[in-house]
Amino acid sequence: MKRLFVDVRPWDKNCATTALESGADALVIDRAEDVAVLSRVTTVAPDGDLVIGRDIFEVRIADEASQEEAMALARKGPLIVHTDDWTVIPLENLVAASDQVIAAVHSLQEARLALTVLEKGTGGIMIQTRDPATIRAIAALVQEKTLGIDLVPLTVTSIEPAGMGDRVCIDTCSMLLDGEGMLIGNTSSGFLLVHAETLDNPYVAPRPFRVNAGAVCAYILLPDGKTAYLSDLVVGDRVLVPSSDGSAREVTIGRLKIERRPLLLVEVEYEGNRAGLVLQNAETIRLVTPGGGAISVVSLCPGDVIMGHITRGGRHFGMAIQESIIEK
Repeated sequence: MKRLFVDVRPWDKNCATTALESGADALVIDRAEDVAVLSRVTTVAPDGDLVIGRDIFEVRIADEASQEEAMALARKGPLIVHTDDWTVIPLENLVAASDQVIAAVHSLQEARLALTVLEKGTGGIMIQTRDPATIRAIAALVQEKTLGIDLVPLTVTSIEPAGMGDRVCIDTCSMLLDGEGMLIGNTSSGFLLVHAETLDNPYVAPRPFRVNAGAVCAYILLPDGKTAYLSDLVVGDRVLVPSSDGSAREVTIGRLKIERRPLLLVEVEYEGNRAGLVLQNAETIRLVTPGGGAISVVSLCPGDVIMGHITRGGRHFGMAIQESIIEK
């Protein structure tokens, strides 16, 4: 995840408000109390949530000595880095040393450079400007670079009734779009893109904030690349919403509904990798097809192609690990 900081030193209420509305992860300020009346947000300040020199470091690169200092600090923890003239080489060295480098930038061009160094880019951006339009533009760029997922075509191999069980509806605090959904799987190595309930049907009205995700035991792929069991999700959690083109965004859960319903097991294959998902057996449950369409699970046939995501390795407490794990 790319972190978005906005520097409002000295205090600038207009810029602070724009930063908050643009989804900033943290504000860098002189006094945490200045922002307390506006919103709850992480503060980097002498009296804030993060204190420079204790929880996070800050350095200006001006010469070889300061670059060496930055390299040393980057290995200790999160590091805000300033320079009067961004060049690729210093950033490459820092990005290679740490995933926690936050580059101070003044323009959209500087932000693009920082976010593409060594392909993976810096761990975050700190915006330094008094122009609200620039804050909004850089914030949108950071969010675009942060989220994205490799989707592949999965071939359906079987669809079978799976008896009764508990399934989870994830109601979000956002209006989801046609072609969007969530990546859900029986195992942590294969996920099916389950379509949001955005489409009209003869049975119930659309619920464009909802994904009827699957059985309580299924995994969901999260924005940070970790997984969680559907049964462990709670209100306020952030979840990943990919679209059929591989773009993705992060949304907040507003409600979860777990109900006993008839279930269906869908199994798929991709280049020798097998995956599957237990879903509710109902016409309103759809999977995303290539091009952004959707197909109901009750219409699904072997040979149909749907979109999903395949990973390698196993998981331990939701984190990817490289060890011998067999999931069935």
